[in-house]
Amino acid sequence: MRVLVAEDERDLAALLATGLRRAGFAVDTVHAGDEALDRLGLYACDPGRDPGLAPVGGAPYDVLVLDRDLPRVHGDDVARRLVAAGVPTRILMLTASSAVEDRVDGLDLGADDYLGKPFDFPELVSRVRALRRRSARPALPPLLVRDGLVMDTVRRTAVRDGRDLDLSPKEFSVLQLLLEADGAVVSAEELLERAWDAHADPFTGAVRVCMSKLRGKLGEPGPIRTVQGVGYVL
Repeated sequence: MRVLVAEDERDLAALLATGLRRAGFAVDTVHAGDEALDRLGLYACDPGRDPGLAPVGGAPYDVLVLDRDLPRVHGDDVARRLVAAGVPTRILMLTASSAVEDRVDGLDLGADDYLGKPFDFPELVSRVRALRRRSARPALPPLLVRDGLVMDTVRRTAVRDGRDLDLSPKEFSVLQLLLEADGAVVSAEELLERAWDAHADPFTGAVRVCMSKLRGKLGEPGPIRTVQGVGYVL
């Protein structure tokens, strides 16, 4: 769900973030290795600080898209710190080098996957999705089913009683989080942390607006119930 892009070429970082958001991910970007470590909760500026495994942006990141040649703290060192701390975030390492030795070095550092530049964007999206499915979180079935809803998290489709819901990427993410909760209440704060990027304003009503549109597409009887002062439950 959440992806951190660490890429010093700002135009490329912006393009990656835009494309990944269109594919349904919540994306944050940084442009240096120390910024990546801070986002991941490893606090490069204060080595004595307890990592806590909680990123600056809120909920943990599922995947780190990591450029190897980052300034200030090299991408190799970011990968080493991440693996040593036991953070469950998966690493997709990017590099301009196509040498086999570099790919081997990157994987030996603890990267989960490796992609040389230039690359085809659909392949990047596919690799990010594959890493997310391999994350350290409990394995979830590719099909989520509840109250007439059937969501295929691999093909990114959702239907209710056989009717295609035609959800936006954000609506799909919110509905997926509610389905994965399996009847438990999900707070608006958790939805905001896990389906939006770190710069989302908690006072904008983004969750409420998205929930209203999602309910409209789901139709009647409405399967999403608001628990006053707590959150939402499916």
